[in-house]
Amino acid sequence: MLKNLPVPTPLTAPYWEGCRAGELRIQYCQVCERHQFYPRSVCAECLGSVDWVAASGKGEVVSYTVVRLAVSEAYAEEVPYVVALIRLAEGPQLMSQVDCEIEQIATGRSVEVYFDVWSDEVTIPKFRLVS
Repeated sequence: MLKNLPVPTPLTAPYWEGCRAGELRIQYCQVCERHQFYPRSVCAECLGSVDWVAASGKGEVVSYTVVRLAVSEAYAEEVPYVVALIRLAEGPQLMSQVDCEIEQIATGRSVEVYFDVWSDEVTIPKFRLVS
């Protein structure tokens, strides 16, 4: 069974293009010098214009949950797995899967991004624990 694939929009296309290129992209406001994620047409802080920039891909686990029941048959072979709220080094937070043994996950753990190719069009950012 196939997983539901995200559908890029004009607003999110630079993010998905970055993922396909192996680069985690977030937005940066030239006016107030803040990074933001999820994609928006203007800065959430000052309403200034935003540009897409490459993030370091490094972050920290803020919170997490262990998914033990597959949301669909497409994920049945993956359970259990970890979904975490990651605070990127640049400041914004995002939700992502963390590829690790369940016993290893904890808040405060350092993580780094890697990319999982789901199709020719869609590559998903996921994270791994940093030793």
